[in-house]
Amino acid sequence: SSLDKWVDYLASPDAPYHDGLKYFTLRSVLSMGEYDKEKHAFTQRSKGTVKPFPDLNREALAYVLDAIDKKYKGQNINLERFDGTDSQEFEKLLKSENFPKLYAWAIEKVTPASVDRLTDTQGVWIKYPQDSDATQLVASLQGHGTGWCSAGESTAQAQLQGGDFYVYYSQDAEGKPTIPRAAIRMQSSSIAEVRGIAPEQNLDPYIGDIVEKKLEEFPDGTSYKKKVEDMKRLTEIEHKTKEEQELSSSELTFLYEINSAIEGFGYDRDPRITELRSQRNQEADMPIVFDCEPQQIAHTTAEINESTRAYVGELAPGIFDLVRNYNIEHVYTSFPEGKVRRDEIVIGGKSKGELEQELARNGINVTSYAQSMMKNRDFTTLKDPQQVDLVHLHVRDLGIKKDYPTTTDIYSRAEELGLTLCPPETGPQYRLAYTGQPMDEWFYIGMKPIAASGGNPRVFALEHRGDGLWLHGPWTRPGSEWDPEREFVFSLRK
Repeated sequence: SSLDKWVDYLASPDAPYHDGLKYFTLRSVLSMGEYDKEKHAFTQRSKGTVKPFPDLNREALAYVLDAIDKKYKGQNINLERFDGTDSQEFEKLLKSENFPKLYAWAIEKVTPASVDRLTDTQGVWIKYPQDSDATQLVASLQGHGTGWCSAGESTAQAQLQGGDFYVYYSQDAEGKPTIPRAAIRMQSSSIAEVRGIAPEQNLDPYIGDIVEKKLEEFPDGTSYKKKVEDMKRLTEIEHKTKEEQELSSSELTFLYEINSAIEGFGYDRDPRITELRSQRNQEADMPIVFDCEPQQIAHTTAEINESTRAYVGELAPGIFDLVRNYNIEHVYTSFPEGKVRRDEIVIGGKSKGELEQELARNGINVTSYAQSMMKNRDFTTLKDPQQVDLVHLHVRDLGIKKDYPTTTDIYSRAEELGLTLCPPETGPQYRLAYTGQPMDEWFYIGMKPIAASGGNPRVFALEHRGDGLWLHGPWTRPGSEWDPEREFVFSLRK
């Protein structure tokens, strides 16, 4: 997963580097061990180690790749912000093209703002207009430890070509607004992303109110309201935990994401969620968040009875029939990570053409493969509307004794548990209904594969990313192997 961060970032629109630089980066990272803070250098990665790969610091990486790119283009590298010794050292490292040494040097020059300075939120918003010179934006960010890739000139230029860029600067020790705290990047007239300077570019605990007020100025700013509120509430829980105060049942329900996922502004989940949970007695918390007595939580199917309010245990054949018969509200394979989410939608009542038109009318992004699947004769729709009960399951939750189960393994196990494949139209219908999908969530529809253009079998998949809601059609063969963290949606057998 530590290597995935590098791959995902370099494959994203946020990394506008050419393929040669991306290859150079990944090839180098594969040989890098942990960072030695005393020597200010990366160790050589040993053969067979299971230690994580180096952390990704987008700002430091931008320094390095921008400099290498300019070197090969014969452009000047701006080293004015460094003193003579630093600039000479960097020029020497640049000649060697030693990525680990260059990256280590850049990390040392990235200095995050102190906690004392973060508590001071007095400052100003600065707008960098679309197509404006990127050098001012870059100069204002470099060296502040934001972690933003926008501190690199090539990235900043690419982002300003897409839309305006807003940065909030709080005051430094001299009372000048120079410390970058939050950024709002636009893509044309829509918000593309909101970033802070906390880990994984989440908002820091003190800046939420200022960002929330700014977002009110944008037509689509309300769509970020839940993220702002979630981060505020998480900060309140963090403060109460530090003060050793008791958390209320509603706060625990929020922390364990019983009703909805906690949404933030960073690339990954806010690390405070895991940290705060690790300090809790989860066995003692379960009856509180499930609003029941400890004996009303079953851990095996044999324990399920009329008084059962929650199930936390391995999934076994017949489990979903029991869940339905006894009206069990909460189902987990493990608490709190293994939540089995259920949903219901109405399918049918729309023709192929009507579905395609409604997807377009609602601004849904549909890939060419998904479009091709919907034109296949095997893609059928029901004449009359009917409700479908859906169950979300991660591959790891199915209890298959394989590291990487195949599609056939997954479908067979789902059938054993009392689930069935979804009707063909479930993907497009669910895409239309599921407008509140959390950012970066991706899951597959458990369905009979449909051939798309090229003849390869595919299933529908739903995703929400920075540029909107998507309906995909990824390749899915019977023998395809699946990562345990992948998520499928099946239909509950009637």
